[in-house]
Amino acid sequence: MIPLNEFTDVLYEVKQGVAILTINRPDRYNALRGRTVDELLTAFKTAWVDSKVGAVILTGAGDKAFCTGGDQKERAEKGNYGETETGMFEIESLHKLIRSIPKPVIAAVNGFAIGGGHVLHVLSDLTISSSTAKFGQVGPRVGSFDAGFGSAYLARVVGEKRARQIWFLCEQYDAETAERWGLVNKVVQPDQLMAAAMEWALKVCALSPTALKALKHSFNADTDHIVGIQSLAFDVLDLYTQTDESKEGGKAFAEKRSPDFGQFRQ
Repeated sequence: MIPLNEFTDVLYEVKQGVAILTINRPDRYNALRGRTVDELLTAFKTAWVDSKVGAVILTGAGDKAFCTGGDQKERAEKGNYGETETGMFEIESLHKLIRSIPKPVIAAVNGFAIGGGHVLHVLSDLTISSSTAKFGQVGPRVGSFDAGFGSAYLARVVGEKRARQIWFLCEQYDAETAERWGLVNKVVQPDQLMAAAMEWALKVCALSPTALKALKHSFNADTDHIVGIQSLAFDVLDLYTQTDESKEGGKAFAEKRSPDFGQFRQ
C-alpha cells in the first residue's frame, strides 16, 4: 500500500471521527489514473481499521468535479491508466471496498459525477449533492462500459428504465433531476455541501457501529450476486479495451471530436 504521507492524488484527513477522502486532481476534473485508485484503496482501508473513524466522506477537490471516471487523456497517451503497485488498474477492487467497508460512505458530489465517478457515488451508501452538480454516463461514447455495479446496481437505485436511459443516451442530468429519480438523497447549495455531509457523518458516528455494520451488510446482501456479474464484465472490458472500436472512443475524446463507431456496426 502507498503510505498516506506519500499520497499525490488523494487527500486524507480525519475530523471528529469522520474520514474525509478527497480526490485531488482538479486539473483533470478529478479523473482516475492508476495511482489515484491505489491511493483510494489505501485510504479506505486506513479508515476501515481506524477505530476512531465512524463514517467516511468521499468528495473531489475544487468546485468543478467530484470525479469524471478513468483519465481518458492518460489512456490516450499511454494506452492504459498509468502505473500501479500491482500492474493492474484496480477499479473493481475499489468498488468492492466501498461496499464492504463496515462504515457508511457518504459521497459529497461537488460537480461532475460522470462515468466511473458516477459509479463511485452510486456505490456510496448516501449521496449529498451540490445544486450545481451534474450526473451521467459516457462509457459507450469513449469506448468503455461498466456492466457490473455501475449498471446492474444502478437499476436497483433508479429503476430499469432510468438506468437504461442513463447508459443508452449518455446525457447529463442536473441535481434536481437526480434527486427526483432517487439517485441522490439531498441537494444543497455549493457552499453548504461539506457542512451538510459532515452533519450527516456526525449523526452516523453517534450510532452503534455494530448495528450500522450489520445493516450495511444486510442491505448489500440483496445485490451481492452482482459481484459475479462485475467480474465477468471486467473480463470482457479488458478484452474490449484492446479493440480498435474501444480505442476509437479514447482517440476521439483526446482529439475533441465525435467518435466514428459506425464502421464497427455489423
